[in-house]
This record gives sequence, C-alpha cells and structure tokens, in this order.
Amino acid sequence: MDLDLFAYDLPERAVAQRPAEPRDAARLLVDRGPKAPPEHRIVRDLPSLVGPGDLLVVNTTRVLPARLRLRKETGGQAEVLVLERTGPGTWEALVRPGRRLPPGTVLVAGDDLAVEVGEPVADDGRRLVRLLLGGTAGGDAANGDGGNGDGEQSSLRAELAALDRYGAVPLPPYITAPLDDPERYQTVYAERPASVAAPTAGLHLTPAVLDACRAAGARVEPVELIVGLGTFRPIATPRVEDHRMHAERYRVPPATWEACAAASRVLAVGTTTVRALEAAAVTGELSGRTDLFIRRPWRWRVVDALLTNFHMPRSSLLVLVDALVGPRWRQLYAEALAEGYRFLSFGDAMLLERDDEVASRAEPEEPA
Repeated sequence: MDLDLFAYDLPERAVAQRPAEPRDAARLLVDRGPKAPPEHRIVRDLPSLVGPGDLLVVNTTRVLPARLRLRKETGGQAEVLVLERTGPGTWEALVRPGRRLPPGTVLVAGDDLAVEVGEPVADDGRRLVRLLLGGTAGGDAANGDGGNGDGEQSSLRAELAALDRYGAVPLPPYITAPLDDPERYQTVYAERPASVAAPTAGLHLTPAVLDACRAAGARVEPVELIVGLGTFRPIATPRVEDHRMHAERYRVPPATWEACAAASRVLAVGTTTVRALEAAAVTGELSGRTDLFIRRPWRWRVVDALLTNFHMPRSSLLVLVDALVGPRWRQLYAEALAEGYRFLSFGDAMLLERDDEVASRAEPEEPA
C-alpha cells in the first residue's frame, strides 16, 4: 500500500490547541456504516449509544512527566525525553541535541537530579540514560537491588518523584498553547505512570459519562498499553507494509478478557486499547510486548467498535482506522473538517462501527 493513500489536507486551524471544557462537551461524529449518514453528537451522548451486552474497554495508563529540560555543565541547554525504564536508574530516552551529547555527558536538572547520557540502543535515536538522584555522576543513581522487590520499588518511587519535581508532561509538538492544568492531558481513570503520551480518546470521558454507560447496561473494564514510540512515531517508508512498529508493553487483566468473550459488542476507547486487545488475541498472551501494526487486510478478533480522535495524515493510527471501516474514513474526515470538528490529541472524537466487508480487502481504494 502506498503511504500517500493515507494523505489528506489538514488545515492548521483544525488542530485543537486546548481540550474541550468540560471534557464530555467534545463533539462526537457517529458512524453507523456505509448505509447511514453520520450523526453529529457530543461525547456526553455516549450512554445513549450503548446498552446491555456492550463492553467499553479503556486504557488506564498514566502519562509520565517525561520531558526534562536540562543544562550541560558548560552551560548549554539540552532536553531528555525518557521513554521506558529498563532497570534501576536506567531508562531509554530521546536526547537533544543528540550529536553534541556523547556518552558520559552529564546534564543537570537541579541540586538533586542529573542525567548521564549513555550509548545508542537503536538506529531510531534512542539512547540509554542514567538518572543520578544525587545530582552528579558520583551521586546515587537509584541503585536499588534488582533482585530485591522492596529495593526495586524504592528505587522506582525515587525516580518517579524526581520526574515529578523536574519533568513536564510531553505534549505533542503541534500543540503550541500552554496547558494550564497538566491533568487535562490525563484520563480521569489514569493509574500507573508509564506512558509518554496520553491515550487521547479517553480524555473526553468523565466519571459521570462512565457511570451513565453502566446504568445503560454496558460494562467498563481496563487494559494497559504503555504509549511510546510505537504509537506516535510517524511512518517514514513509502510503502505502508515496510513500516516497523516499536514494541510497547501491554496488559489485559483476566477479568477484562473474560468480559470480552461474554460481550455482544466490544467498544475500544482509543487505538491503544485496540492494539492491547488484538495483541492478546493474536499471541494468546494477556501481557507482554507488542509491535502489532494493524492494517488491511486484518481479521478482527475482539474489537467491534472504536471511540477515537481524528488522526494525523499518513499515520499508523489512520491506517488502523482504515482497517476497521475502509475507505469511508476519507468521507468521514472530510465531513468533520467541513463541519468544524477539531482534530488530533485535544480534538473531537468519532464512534466507528467495524465494517467486516472491508477487512477482507487487501488494498484501499485510490482517493477520489
């Protein structure tokens, strides 16, 4: 598949700079399939669109304050975006300006935190870094005993506390307006801090909306997929099939998996939830790492419907939407733009029903 098949014109004015207030006031484009026109609703209407037999599955990951603005000992500025913890005090990270920061460079955040830059771990820019909680290369690098559960947890708590003190939530680069409340880039059900981006479809949901969905007869159950490079890295290959996803950790609780089997309709809140559920089905493992890249043709095993935001052109997330509803995404996106919907992470949402007919077609149609 040619990547240009997933191109569309996204005007700058359509990119949301701030989240809707309140959360559930975001607009909701409801697609019921090719034989019905889309409906224009708001997220607060979601309880009227679900009922007995429906299961809503949400990704409970929490966004880390993963962006550290640092200074070199010589006074120059640098930035580290921590991605994933690999051991006590050690993380994979993106480092800028990478070429000017050789291994062994120490970057200072404050009196009690420095970061030592390590070696590259892949050709995609990832480096190993050490969090030096004493503030210098001779300080405490969170050296908990990896074989001691108490030591490991103590080390993790200390590192997360340091990130809380010095880090910032890493908003996408296309959001240039300051965020007054960092909690607006967290879902209301966020739990374990581990991700570097929010599962943004869930940003629209409130406790009241979820309670009303339950009152309508639907169940709500959690999964976890740690959002990292696999989700937000752009496709850089001319052929979609040549793109390789970076593996991300996922966990599907047994109770959630059992609820999926019993449900009449599984409604995934967000593409990360989709990948967690479909990865569990493909591998037979309820937890692990997945580099699953969902594209046509895809045999859907779990997910029947998707609540999702509007995605970037030429992105793996848009390719996933195409695998669910086929080329109709293009008409839906065009209508949303014409109707003034807001796009991307802080934008509005759409509710999509799976179209089984398109899943068997290998090639998307050429755009008109």
